[in-house]
Amino acid sequence: MNDLSGVAPSESYFLQVLALSRLSAVRLVRSPQAPQGAEAARRLRQNALVLAAGGAVVIVALMLTFDAIEIGLMPPRGTPSLWPVRILTDFGKDAYVLSLLAATLLATGLIVPLLQGPSRTRLQRFGTHVQYLFLAVLVPVLTGEVIKWVVGRGRPFVGGKAAPFNFAPFNGTEAYFSLPSGHAVTACALAFAIATIWPRTRIVMVVYALAIMASRLVLLAHHPSDVVAGGLLGVIGATAVRYWFAARQIGFAIEDHGEIVSR
Repeated sequence: MNDLSGVAPSESYFLQVLALSRLSAVRLVRSPQAPQGAEAARRLRQNALVLAAGGAVVIVALMLTFDAIEIGLMPPRGTPSLWPVRILTDFGKDAYVLSLLAATLLATGLIVPLLQGPSRTRLQRFGTHVQYLFLAVLVPVLTGEVIKWVVGRGRPFVGGKAAPFNFAPFNGTEAYFSLPSGHAVTACALAFAIATIWPRTRIVMVVYALAIMASRLVLLAHHPSDVVAGGLLGVIGATAVRYWFAARQIGFAIEDHGEIVSR
């Protein structure tokens, strides 16, 4: 979010809300301004390449060795005693997470014009953080949906058996939307983004992400390689969005040697 310096305090509440929305959007699409942006971009590409390459090796290895075995170790789908896991897994559902973040962002934007002084500044800063969280989840989630459609990997037991190599590219149905796991994308993107802003939450957010990923396996919604792929996509996507914000000096700063820090 941006400040309302372009709008006089005497302006109507409605005009202040519109100005805040416009200025926030303008900042997001303006040209990069950070002096160390090029170095940060280089580091981003390098780290993303290492993660993607290492992740690809792990994903293929899991497909070849462990995916089918893991399915056999899980309780039967629909087991009544798994109701706590079914509740837990919804905390990683993209629609729920994005709706909550969007509602928080909207509420923040509606409240900011009502405040003055330090209170307004603090809430604007919080709004900028929520804006980052929302986009840090949205971007990898949308990317994951495209990958799911292109890859068309069958979920466990689609076709009647545990077949890790059951693919139907461009199928477009829920049964063949297994890779990557959308819940893993959401959980890992959110965990990374929150821990980036508030480092003291790292342990809690790691536990949250791992719990969501494990729930997808226990419920036989995904193969192990699916959740690994989703986790990698979530982290890489959130990292890319963080760079976008930092390059425009929104909520993040780029220090010497291209290191990105929250501000």
